[in-house]
Amino acid sequence: MRPHVELVDERDYIWHVGEFVHADGTARQRNLAYDEEDGSLSAKVQFVTDWHRPAGVHHAETEWFVLSGEMTIGDERLGPGGYWMAPTGVLTPAISVKAGTEILFFREYGDWGFDLASADRAGVRDDQVLVIHHSAEEEWLPVEIGSPMRFDLGGTPVPGLFIKMLHRDAKTGFYTRLIKAKPGWREHPLAHHPVYEEAYCLEGGFDYNFGKMWPGTYFFRPALVRHGDFTAAEEVGCTWLLRCDGDLVDWYTTEASIEMKGNAVNWGPELKHTVAPTIVQPVRSRSVGPMPDPLYQ
Repeated sequence: MRPHVELVDERDYIWHVGEFVHADGTARQRNLAYDEEDGSLSAKVQFVTDWHRPAGVHHAETEWFVLSGEMTIGDERLGPGGYWMAPTGVLTPAISVKAGTEILFFREYGDWGFDLASADRAGVRDDQVLVIHHSAEEEWLPVEIGSPMRFDLGGTPVPGLFIKMLHRDAKTGFYTRLIKAKPGWREHPLAHHPVYEEAYCLEGGFDYNFGKMWPGTYFFRPALVRHGDFTAAEEVGCTWLLRCDGDLVDWYTTEASIEMKGNAVNWGPELKHTVAPTIVQPVRSRSVGPMPDPLYQ
């Protein structure tokens, strides 16, 4: 399985050669979360040159979300906010991507294998088809209409949260969706879930128990990890892409507390030969340096 990643700025990852076969052009990727057992992957991909791949079939469930630039899949042209998903074994039309385009790329239950166009659909359910969205043109729905998630302890939907559903598997409940929280939105009890949860911040930001999110930050959280006390940025709120490998159920914990106490022994401001460590979340690499955080200044 993929490890717990909480919380990281994608710019702290290095670029790798894009894991695409049977394609013309150059792409590179930053691996956000990688499953070393089955090849599942979440990544930020940048197309360095114009890029093209013929029609074919993926060995894994595959999703693309366009962050910037432009691509074409079959007869559909997708710009920022464009999304497509192909279940394993479903024929994916030819794809062309313009140089400089950036996407979020998700591969589930398999590696980078891709076979050129074939009529072989062994194991594919009748309800599994290629899914395409132009999410920038779609309406935000209040969460009580668009999703079963985010109810308070009394079963009432938490106001101020909106959704655009991109894909949901009718059999497993696996879904990908866009979530938007209004400025200052808050969900205060700690929660955990029976499914994994991963998210990439697109706009705005929020504070929670693991730190602060801003555009480009990411987490992958295995099932049963407690998290929460979310507060969206006061001026701009927060928009993020969220994925779970099943229906999201909130299990709440109230009156939770974590406390650390102690006395400094060989470090502290009074000792000139050493300096107490400064904690910055997400953890920043030395190569990138501190992250400007205008949302919270």
